[in-house]
Amino acid sequence: MSHSVDFRRKVLGIREQENLSIRETAKRFHIGSASVTRWLSRIEVKASSPVGVSLIKWR
Repeated sequence: MSHSVDFRRKVLGIREQENLSIRETAKRFHIGSASVTRWLSRIEVKASSPVGVSLIKWR
């Protein structure tokens, strides 16, 4: 099953906000840790975003 981009952004955003490990994130959202790892490898976090705001750009 493919997850929507919105869901992926939500998962990765919460992971960043709450400082969760990949394993903790996967467990919380009932997804595989490989999915979280893959999503992290496919994003580019923009360094020029305002403090406290992370902009995720999918490649």
